[in-house]
Amino acid sequence: MQILLGVIYHFIGGFASASFYLPFKNVRRWSWETYWLVGGIASWLLAPWVAATLTVPGYMDIVRETPSSTVFWTYIMGLLWGIGGLTYGLSMRYLGLSLGVSVVLGFCSAFGALIPPIYRDIAGLEGETFSGLMAETGGQLVVLGVFVCLVGIAICGRAGVMKERELSPAEKTASVQEFALARGLTVAVISGILSACFNFGLEAGKPMAQMAEAVGANPLFRNNVVFVVVLWGGLTTNLLWCLVLAARNRSFSDYTNKEAPLAKNYIFALLAGTTWFLQFFFYGMGESKLSNGAASWILHMAFIIALGNMWGLFLKEWRGVSKSTLATVFLGIGVLLLSVVIVGYGNAL
Repeated sequence: MQILLGVIYHFIGGFASASFYLPFKNVRRWSWETYWLVGGIASWLLAPWVAATLTVPGYMDIVRETPSSTVFWTYIMGLLWGIGGLTYGLSMRYLGLSLGVSVVLGFCSAFGALIPPIYRDIAGLEGETFSGLMAETGGQLVVLGVFVCLVGIAICGRAGVMKERELSPAEKTASVQEFALARGLTVAVISGILSACFNFGLEAGKPMAQMAEAVGANPLFRNNVVFVVVLWGGLTTNLLWCLVLAARNRSFSDYTNKEAPLAKNYIFALLAGTTWFLQFFFYGMGESKLSNGAASWILHMAFIIALGNMWGLFLKEWRGVSKSTLATVFLGIGVLLLSVVIVGYGNAL
């Protein structure tokens, strides 16, 4: 029953992650950096504060009592993840939900599974190492799953190239207004690699979660105090970049532009940001029910890939392409999901 609850929580979190960008599509006459920052204030600052305040009483005392090195590395992982989150939004902007989600989270799953054991090998740390993985059947399956994941990414990228060749500029922008394959794939790769740092941040901040549980917090919400610190890092990265873009594009006036539907824009941007945070909220609940952190991460990625592509089809992002192109993208998605299953099974052995 506990495992079933964990799966349900991960499904809800995956749905939130796959759906968060939809409200942004209703924002009008605002630059990307404007609505991204407004949404980010909700997802990286306000929503984590509300969640921690309601579920982990005295959470700031826990942060203050945690060794500074733990807080520092948790924040740094959040800072790196912030770059991944920033480029994740750009991936959706240039590739659309279907292709963007598949490529980003394919890389995220692969690097999230491999980077920690490789680092432990290099640094000589205790725990699961890459050499140890290769010496066990489960570890070999994880590596095989990562390879399958990269194959799936390549197939999805091939589908994107086929789409770009088949459709006219007008047809490509009908469903994805700023479709740009080369630029989108570049930021998607960066996003996928750095987005895995969120999982590393949770690992680094685990002592805070344990302390929260020790002082009486519900184990279901123990990760909410960790989210606060990780998302401070995400806020730092995104805030700085959005301010740079606003200065470069002279878009600071967007916030008070009377020609834009301001109330509607603020509501939809804040809704998008809150929805994005909910993926972490429910991820934390799911992770608390499953004993294997890597399996939780992989399961979360699988739900986002599947649901993100459902939204992509619903929004007709592949409208007008040939049957062979549509078959190629479905094949790529299927291979990605297969890779997630292989990695998850390998982690469970």
